[in-house]
Amino acid sequence: MEQFKINFINNFITDNRYMYLVQGLGKTLLLTAFAAIIGIVLGFLVAIIRSTYEKTGKLKIANALCSLYLTVIRGTPAVVQLLIMFYVVFASYNNSTVVAIITFGINSGAYVAEIVRSGIMSIDGGQLEAGRSLGFSYAQTMWYVIMPQAFKNVLPALANEFIVLLKETSICGYIGLMDLTKGGDIIRSRTYEAFMPLIAVALIYLIMVVFLSSMVKKLERRLRVSER
Repeated sequence: MEQFKINFINNFITDNRYMYLVQGLGKTLLLTAFAAIIGIVLGFLVAIIRSTYEKTGKLKIANALCSLYLTVIRGTPAVVQLLIMFYVVFASYNNSTVVAIITFGINSGAYVAEIVRSGIMSIDGGQLEAGRSLGFSYAQTMWYVIMPQAFKNVLPALANEFIVLLKETSICGYIGLMDLTKGGDIIRSRTYEAFMPLIAVALIYLIMVVFLSSMVKKLERRLRVSER
């Protein structure tokens, strides 16, 4: 017990080393929040284009571009995408935080797009026809009739995607960003002790994921109740 106390003080109290975890956690939450916003906007746009093509045959070129985007992003590791964006696409741009947000947003958008598209396609086609028969345009029918139902259906899956996004940001240390994982690694490099700082990082991630997962379960229960 005495040795545990000594190690704890050495890893977290001495020189205020716990601040590496605090600052890293802030960066992780920042990246996740802004990347999620980009992912939602991009994902919904791609989903609408692809579902429009599947339902009407229109937007053929845009659908082809979206299919290419989904194939490339979902078919390559996120860490490789991050390195390409940082060292190739934005090689002359020094703000690694912005680069990471854009990269994770683009990556998340590909998965959000397929989640939302599946939700749109799950809505009975008769509802689209009913909306058109009421005088709505295709866009109005999608916005007022289809999308609200699709969004409700895929909301739990979207929430789970953002949990995955939170954990995925742990790779941004590859481009020198001090996120939560990097903060733990910096402590390890100062103390030459790997167990305590890395276990602390794992526990913080675990607490966040458990909390978010409980929120998703509550959301799912509310949705089930509202459907009765």
